[in-house]
Amino acid sequence: MNKKSFDQIYINLAKEISQKSHCVMRHVGAVIAKDTRIVSVGYNGPPAGTHNCDEDFPEKGCPRSQKGGCSLALHAEENAILYAAKQKIALEGCTLYTTLSPCLPCARTIFTSGITKVFFLESYAEYKGYDSDEGVDFLRTFGVDVEQIEG
Repeated sequence: MNKKSFDQIYINLAKEISQKSHCVMRHVGAVIAKDTRIVSVGYNGPPAGTHNCDEDFPEKGCPRSQKGGCSLALHAEENAILYAAKQKIALEGCTLYTTLSPCLPCARTIFTSGITKVFFLESYAEYKGYDSDEGVDFLRTFGVDVEQIEG
């Protein structure tokens, strides 16, 4: 019998979690695990109790910030990390699985939280049309193991 690895299971779960997103631009999901246990999950969207972009702004999404990004949304990694923090769950030594490689601000949060490994499906730089994945570069510079995985 050919069983899937936990890495494949968790990246598939991140894809499933992304379907909960209310973002009209892109659905992103994240799973944080330690050893063989799920610690936290998250998806991109506005903070709980605010707006659901697909319901309140279905044509264009939420209002844009001064830099042109979503003014309301938290990224999937942020939501997963913030939920863990709210529950007082330590993330030291955890692995993050995400459907889109982390942007630079999320990479800083990932590093600071103590996550030591990141698997991602698609490139944030390619999605945004940037030259390089700054978040991935940042994490690798500071010793976080980052790997693109096939979904």
